[in-house]
Amino acid sequence: MTDGAALQDRLRRYYTGYYRDVLGIPDWATLVRLREDEARQERGRLDRLRDLVGDASLSGRVLNVGCGTGGFNVVAAERGAWVVGADEDTNAIAICALRRRANGGRYAQAEAERLPFRDAVFDLVHCFSVIEHVASVEASIREMVRVTRPGGAIYVHTPNAWSWYEGHYKLFWMPFLPGALGRLYLRLRGRPTAYLASLRRLTPSRLRRAFAAAGVNALTMHGETSRPRESAGPLRAVAAIYYRVTGMPAFIEMVARKP
Repeated sequence: MTDGAALQDRLRRYYTGYYRDVLGIPDWATLVRLREDEARQERGRLDRLRDLVGDASLSGRVLNVGCGTGGFNVVAAERGAWVVGADEDTNAIAICALRRRANGGRYAQAEAERLPFRDAVFDLVHCFSVIEHVASVEASIREMVRVTRPGGAIYVHTPNAWSWYEGHYKLFWMPFLPGALGRLYLRLRGRPTAYLASLRRLTPSRLRRAFAAAGVNALTMHGETSRPRESAGPLRAVAAIYYRVTGMPAFIEMVARKP
């Protein structure tokens, strides 16, 4: 089997396990197919990132915290970035190793709370849909700030606890739903519940406090450009009124600048 074929096979098995077995998503096969062509989705995200942080940040040294299976790293490298990925998941890093053989790239197995890099070495730290999974939000942000050079940028994107959607299970979700009720709700929907324990419902204010504690107060909140996903469901009218009245985005998207 060639490296390219081995990569596709590992991606297929990895995301089948995630979407079908861990999350129990009914249309898991469609999501797996999308993941087999990660680059298409990641190119759009990279264009969005470039709009927010500028060409200079993406032309330097970039760290992707929680790189997963490495799709973002591939497209960032295509655009000229010197990019490193870090993830604690053994299986994800094994897939990144296949990418390294096929396309080059740099990857490290590491937790966000303990990044194995020198101080002030990266121009940009990218953290997409990861901070809600870490053991310590505050320690992870301290580490991201530590490895960013003065004047460098830290980009964080994560679901907003104030939204009416759970983006991993892809279900309508009440803001701040207690864990016990969340598990009951998932069981009633015929979904596995264990993954819920790995999720933190974060707010903009908590992230601001964590950055401030790490010495960073220059934060810019950006309006998430995608339509709230629950806007397509049966309660879309209620959700639309909620977002319009509160002005609260479904996702948190912020850029921090290290002094």
